[in-house]
Amino acid sequence: MPTTIPNVATDDATDATGKVSASSTKVGFVSLGCPKNLVDSEVMMGMLTKAGAELTSRTEDADIIVVNTCSFIASAQQESVNTILEMARHKTNGHVRKLVVAGCLVERFRDEIRKKIPEVDAVVGTGELESIIAAAGIDASPKSASPFNILRSRPEGEARAAQGRFSRETWDGAIADLPNYLYDESTPRVLATPASTAYIKIAEGCDHPCSFCIIPQLRGKFRSRRFESVVAEAEQLARSGVREITLIGQDTTCYGEDFGLKDGLALLLEKLAGIQELRWIRFLYAYPNKISDRLLETIAHHEKICSYIDVPLQHASAGVLKRMKRGGGADIFFHSIEKMRRAIPEVTLRTSFIVGFPGETEKEFEELCDFVRQAEFDWMGAFGYSDQEGASAYGLEEKLSAREIEQRRKRLMQIQRKVSKKKKKALVGQEFDFLLQGTSEETDLLLEGRTAMHAPEIDGKVLINDVPEGLEPQLGEFYRCQITEAHDYDLVAKIV
Repeated sequence: MPTTIPNVATDDATDATGKVSASSTKVGFVSLGCPKNLVDSEVMMGMLTKAGAELTSRTEDADIIVVNTCSFIASAQQESVNTILEMARHKTNGHVRKLVVAGCLVERFRDEIRKKIPEVDAVVGTGELESIIAAAGIDASPKSASPFNILRSRPEGEARAAQGRFSRETWDGAIADLPNYLYDESTPRVLATPASTAYIKIAEGCDHPCSFCIIPQLRGKFRSRRFESVVAEAEQLARSGVREITLIGQDTTCYGEDFGLKDGLALLLEKLAGIQELRWIRFLYAYPNKISDRLLETIAHHEKICSYIDVPLQHASAGVLKRMKRGGGADIFFHSIEKMRRAIPEVTLRTSFIVGFPGETEKEFEELCDFVRQAEFDWMGAFGYSDQEGASAYGLEEKLSAREIEQRRKRLMQIQRKVSKKKKKALVGQEFDFLLQGTSEETDLLLEGRTAMHAPEIDGKVLINDVPEGLEPQLGEFYRCQITEAHDYDLVAKIV
């Protein structure tokens, strides 16, 4: 999705070295993939604007285009490649001077990008964000200190590595060293999210050995930001007008473990709940066996902390989960779900599943279907298994055909659609706080926004078709709404 801000026209200039004067340079950004990637884009935009560059949302006006790519699954890789090629045409046919490719795809295919797409002038890996200024060819002298907190070895972190929680496969081609940086509250950043809402990345990397995933190879070891740094950034954002903060990381429930902090996420949420200006606080994503009693008690106790938990379970069959190197099973998950709903009666639960994992039998898939029917998640996503070279599952046998995987994915989503429709109908007549985000994409006659039950960008939406006479709703403001209609995933409401 585009992640740029409006531009102001300037003149163009290039010096004798080929570098461009920052004050005369317009940079366009395209950020693909997850919110964690979006924060990386916001940081790169922040560094470029601090160097004097100007951001533009108009591709035809850009002197430099940066594509921040995703490489999580095959479809994301293809979208990234297609976007790079699309932006390359603007360089060939327009006045774009430089094309920079950043992000996860660079970690996977650094050499291939350079060889096969000659229009690409520079690449920036996930651990090289501070090189974006040089990659863009901007003269940003004199040089300043690194905008990142470069981590040194932590005894606890090394102990985690010694336990075998982290490993790296060998990739073809040249690859940058595993990243060991974290941005902090002093790192320049330009928000690309709608008014009043922002993400805060509280950790980077991952130590979990999931056999289907290559995130550890792309993002490095799990490493938490300093507690004080996260709080300071949240306070800064709140002072600037942000009212909703979403904490993100590959596994936020491990926050603080690498520097010996117990129940780190619960402690952090509790501290953030004390920031007066904030209205909603939520976190993504929770690892199934890391949801502690303290965490649930903290969510239940603080009104500002959204009663919303996203737990990507990945499957429900113990056999498949074992091959995924995840552990658990339907019985264990049911117990965990019951515990969450008992501790937080109004909790909204979201999960995601992978269908068609190598060796997934019809019986194992039926176990998953039965689990989805009984668990009745408020929100659910289903993804077809995607073979990733470098992930340990890549070497497994009994691969399912793409056709079979897609058929199973559609069937699982059909089950969830019925569950969702039932749960959404139960909300009709109830009142909720509502964050207005703009006019509906469907029609200018409707407004659109979210309740605390809706995480940004990933869940359904609330459409407003009735506003009290005399009220002129403002974007980024909160209102009270009553649900009047329910569809499979979306809700219709009136402001009261």
